[in-house]
Amino acid sequence: MRKKLFKWHSISALVALIPMIIIAITGSILVFKVEIDTWLMPEYMSVNVETAHSRLDLNTLIKQVTTTHSDYLMGSWELFDDKYRADTAYIIKKETGDWYKLYLDQYTGELLSTPVSVTHDITDWLLSLHYTFLLDFTGTVLGSVFAIILLFLGISGIILYRQFWKKLFTLRFKAAKRIFYSDVHKFIGITSSPVLIILAITGGYFNISAVVHEVSEHIEPHPLMTKSLYSNELDFQFLMDKSKQDILGYKPTYFIFPFEPDLHITFFGEVPSDNPLTSEYASTVTYDRTTGNLMSAYDIRKAPLINVVVDTFRKLHFGYFAGLPSKIVWCVLGLSPFWLALTGLYFYWFRVRKKNRRKSYIPPRTIQHN
Repeated sequence: MRKKLFKWHSISALVALIPMIIIAITGSILVFKVEIDTWLMPEYMSVNVETAHSRLDLNTLIKQVTTTHSDYLMGSWELFDDKYRADTAYIIKKETGDWYKLYLDQYTGELLSTPVSVTHDITDWLLSLHYTFLLDFTGTVLGSVFAIILLFLGISGIILYRQFWKKLFTLRFKAAKRIFYSDVHKFIGITSSPVLIILAITGGYFNISAVVHEVSEHIEPHPLMTKSLYSNELDFQFLMDKSKQDILGYKPTYFIFPFEPDLHITFFGEVPSDNPLTSEYASTVTYDRTTGNLMSAYDIRKAPLINVVVDTFRKLHFGYFAGLPSKIVWCVLGLSPFWLALTGLYFYWFRVRKKNRRKSYIPPRTIQHN
């Protein structure tokens, strides 16, 4: 049984070798996506205002975007009020349906950038590479498969080397290279396996959910939008303020416009919670796109346990649940598939070379003498 498990562990690792390396490297970088974006694009990502300043009326900000870029329609909006980070508006090109984004100062109304593709910035391109291998829907499917493989590798590795914990911190530096690399492989695998299993489960969920959504909701492509699907009479600032009353302690962080026929206006936000893994998008409030009437208010604190668990996937996958310390741990351990691939590849090469030597070896008694 152990030999079969080892065989499948090795085969799975070889099949997923290159994708795992890509996922590991890009994922470790993306743990610090916001910090990298702020460092590379401070003029877009950051605002510099006094503490006393308050956000402009949301209707004013939306009008600033729609009038300046009339060939686009509103898609969604990322909200910040920390006096440091700029808002991000996601807009849709009328002619193509492609998504773009731009940054704006929510305290002055100044547009900080022109619309750019959602994969224009280097970290957004890396995110697409990490999530879909730049292959759109096909890449999302492949990402789901490799997440399942990573889960299998994590679990099977623990089973295969479950006794290694007894010598967890014993690396035989003076042993043969093969033995030393074996110790390194086991050490990295055992110490990183809990995080890798978490990343496999959460990443697999995101990809599989996207696949299911595309298959079930977008069997036929929606017609391109030429005009907004919401009433021009709606007061978005009023709706955002009202959302804070519809859920006790609610703070909106993101909202979507109705960019598809069956969508309405939904605010996503955070609520005070004893659960440190509750995300900043956990609770939602939805309003009718024509009348502005409340349609639903979803409070994560009153949700079923399964919903609460699924919501934790965001912080668990991106590793920011405990601030900088957890991000560093996720960055370092998230890179472990890269090192596991290198050491595992060495083992494979060693076994192949050893097998070839056996085949080419001729015992002395079989040699013919003239």
